[in-house]
Amino acid sequence: MLARWRWVLHQLTKRLWFRASLFSLLGIATALLAVVFKDYIPESLPARIGADAVDKILGIIASSMLAVTTFSLSTMVSAYGAASSGVTPRATTLVMEDTTTQNALATFIGSFLFSLVGIIALSTGAYGTQGRVLLFTVTIAVVILIVYTLLRWIDHLSKLGRVGETIDRVEQAAIDAINHRVQWPHLGASPYPCESVIPSSALIITSQHTGYVQHIDVQALGAIAKADEIQIFMDVLPGSFVHVGMPLARTVSLSNARGEELASSNEKIITTLAMGVRRTFEHDPRFGLSVLSEIASRALSPAVNDPGTAIDVIGRGVRSLTCWGTPKEPTAKADADCQHVYLRGLTVDDLFDDFFAPIARDGAGLVEVDLRMMKALVSLAQINPAMFRGACTRHAERLLKHANTALVLEEDRQKLSAAARPLLH
Repeated sequence: MLARWRWVLHQLTKRLWFRASLFSLLGIATALLAVVFKDYIPESLPARIGADAVDKILGIIASSMLAVTTFSLSTMVSAYGAASSGVTPRATTLVMEDTTTQNALATFIGSFLFSLVGIIALSTGAYGTQGRVLLFTVTIAVVILIVYTLLRWIDHLSKLGRVGETIDRVEQAAIDAINHRVQWPHLGASPYPCESVIPSSALIITSQHTGYVQHIDVQALGAIAKADEIQIFMDVLPGSFVHVGMPLARTVSLSNARGEELASSNEKIITTLAMGVRRTFEHDPRFGLSVLSEIASRALSPAVNDPGTAIDVIGRGVRSLTCWGTPKEPTAKADADCQHVYLRGLTVDDLFDDFFAPIARDGAGLVEVDLRMMKALVSLAQINPAMFRGACTRHAERLLKHANTALVLEEDRQKLSAAARPLLH
C-alpha cells in the first residue's frame, strides 16, 4: 500500500528522462569538482602522471558517446516496436521501464556532458595545472564506467524486445501485483460489507473524469474518514474503468455533519484517486493476467500461428495464479488507521476469467492448446482445492464446449474429455 506521493515518485523514477537528467547533472557536477578541489593537489604531481593528455581523452569520449547514444536510442526504439508488434502494445511500457536500458543511456549522456564541460573548462584555463590531475583521475574512472556499461549493454541488447524476454517481464509484473494484493487484499482498508449494511441515505460520489483508476491512496482516505467522522465505501479498484457520472464511492456520516461538510469530504475523496488513460501493472493483478492472455491470443491468431507461445503463456499463468493460491504470508495486512474505509477484494473467478476465457475461445481448435489448458486447470485445482476447484471446474466445462464445437476429430474430443475427468467427476 503506497501513499499518493510515494506512488507519484515511483512513477517518476521509472521515466527515461529522469535517470538521464540525473546522470547529466552528475556528469556536469563531476567535471566542475576539479575546479573546486584543485588547490589540494601538489604542484609536482601533474608532471609525473601526464595529466596533459586529459584534453585528448575528453575529446575522444565526447565524440564517441554522442554516436553511441544515437545508436542506443535507435536500438531502443526498434525494441519498443518489436515488443508492440510481436507481443502486445500493453507490454511496451514494461520494456520502456527497463532499468538496464535507462542506466546505459543515462551513463552515455552523462559521460558526454562530463567530457563536454571538461573541454570547455580546460579551454578557459579554469582547472590550472593541479586541476588537470583531478580531472584526469575522474576521467579514468568515467572511462572504466563506460567500458563496464558498454559490455553490459551489449549483452542486454541480445534480449531487449525479444518475445520471450518481454513475456518474462509481463509475468513478473503480474506476479508482483498478485503478491502485493495477497499481502494487502483490500489495499489496507477493511473488507467491503454486504450491500444491505450500507444505509440507503449514503451520499454517492461520482466521477468527474473518464479513464482508468490507476491508484487509490487508502492512507489519505483513512485520514479523511477519521478527521470528518465518516465511513467511506469505495466502489472502484485500481484497474476499474470509470466514466463521468459513474459512482466512485459512498459516504456515511458517523456524526451529525452538515451537507456542506460532507460535500467538502467528497471533494477530498476524489483527489485520492489517480486517473489515467490506460491501466498500469503495479496494483492491478487482473491487468497482468489479461496481458498474458492477450499475448497467447495473439500467438493463436492466423497471422502469427504460434501455438508454442500460447502453451508457454499458459504455464506462466499457472505460476502467476499459484502465487494467489499459496500466499507466502499467512495473514493479510490492514491499516489500523483505515478501519472506516471499505474496499472490495478480488475474486478467483475474476482472475480465471481474465486469463483462461480468451485463450479457451481462441485456441479451441488446437488440441495441443486445449490439452495444455486442461492440464493447467487440473494442476491449479490440486494446488488449492478449496480456493480454485470451483473456478477450474467451471472453466473446464467451458473449454469442453468450445473444443467440441471447434475440434474436427472425435478422437481429439475424447482425449480432452479424458483429461478433464479429474475436475468433472
